[in-house]
Amino acid sequence: MKNNILELEPRNVFYYFNEICKIPRPSKKEEKIVAWLLEVGKQLGLETKRDKIGNVLISKPATKGKENVTPVIFQSHVDMVCEKNSDVVFDFDKDAIQPYIDGEWIKAKGTTLGADDGIGMAIALAILASKEIEHGPIEALFTVDEETGLSGAFALEAGFMKGKMLLNLDSEDEGEFFIGCAGGKDTVATLETEFETDLHEKSVAYNIMIRGLQGGHSGDDINKGRGNAVKLLTRILWNGYQIFDARIAHIDAGNLRNAIAREGKAWVVVPQELATDFEFYLKKMNQLFKDEFRVTDPQVEVVFEKTKLPKRILSEFLQIDILNALYVCPHGVLAMAQDIDNFVETSTNLASIKMDDQKITITTSQRSSVESRKECAVERVSATFYMIGADVESGEGYPGWTPNPNSEVLKVLEQAYVNVFNKKPIVKAIHAGLECGLFSEKYPDLDMVSYGPTLRDVHSPDERLLIDTVKKTWDLTVEFLRILK
Repeated sequence: MKNNILELEPRNVFYYFNEICKIPRPSKKEEKIVAWLLEVGKQLGLETKRDKIGNVLISKPATKGKENVTPVIFQSHVDMVCEKNSDVVFDFDKDAIQPYIDGEWIKAKGTTLGADDGIGMAIALAILASKEIEHGPIEALFTVDEETGLSGAFALEAGFMKGKMLLNLDSEDEGEFFIGCAGGKDTVATLETEFETDLHEKSVAYNIMIRGLQGGHSGDDINKGRGNAVKLLTRILWNGYQIFDARIAHIDAGNLRNAIAREGKAWVVVPQELATDFEFYLKKMNQLFKDEFRVTDPQVEVVFEKTKLPKRILSEFLQIDILNALYVCPHGVLAMAQDIDNFVETSTNLASIKMDDQKITITTSQRSSVESRKECAVERVSATFYMIGADVESGEGYPGWTPNPNSEVLKVLEQAYVNVFNKKPIVKAIHAGLECGLFSEKYPDLDMVSYGPTLRDVHSPDERLLIDTVKKTWDLTVEFLRILK
């Protein structure tokens, strides 16, 4: 068993992936990875350019005799979701991801791995660097800010690339080809923070934390029944107020809009005479959650400790409004597809609640492969927070990608898969968002398909890459280029 990533096959793919892990690349802070890509293109002696927003395009001419083959674009995004375990000290703006081999997987120490979509980047770069592969004209497009708004794809200008077929290297199930995806939109509610200083004469303060949840991708994992830290913490606090007059001094749960909330914490105050019963209640909720999520989140736990008294707490009316709204706010699958078996059509993710001295911010995201259902989900979430007087704003969103079962690039990739593995791949749509929908608006004749090696638990510190599927994806890609007419 190999312990060094650089010894894994294909060597060139894992070389580039290892280099990518060294470079900080949070969404909207991709300057270092963009500069590195420009330098790699220059070192390879290939035409390299970037547009105004930071998307990079590296072009490689056809090998001899392949000049008239259909031009192909390999596309991946450069940014990564930055999630870490609460006990891990790590600065995503400065520190290198620390990948390691764990059996058949590659993982990172306490953080997201960034194989979404670092491994897609690595495959594209290895193709550009190869001198053995026969191929027609190739372009490699590296887009910025896919994870927090798809702004790179939104800003992509018509005419920036010339290819006729696009292979999106951002899917996470080897052997499955994706030809459609859901559209999405973010909805954010904000309220002004109101405090009061009248604590009970004799009070006890606690720090309460929900941890040990798997979390995951708010598109790919939304139908797996996993616990949501915002929802579970709300459940504790809602009943805590009703039964023990528990009052909130601070609350913080969840993180990124496209990740299912894994952790949450609250600073609360209860009357001293109820403290013992309140602690018993917290222990009871800990066991309750362990029972409820014994399959999906066996490591979930509610932990608490006594702490100093706060100087102020949320006003009672504001606390009641927030807890009521969070409790009834929808989260999870809203509708399954009517014409595709076991496919999520519409969902919503209650992603986070954040609080400071001025405001409380609640972030959610909605997805659907039916545009009208997506807007309905947005309206439903908005109505929840309008009822408590919140300011609610929804982003511009991004379109879905309509499947084309007669796609030529799909036919060639399917044939390549049969050639290499002697079996047919699975062709399907995905509930997660892909940039292909936006590409089709700027390049309406672009023929697209999405594929990639197997990843699990992306957007969480449990993210992992199945090693042998990288070589499978590489072999498939090489065969695709070989047989493309």
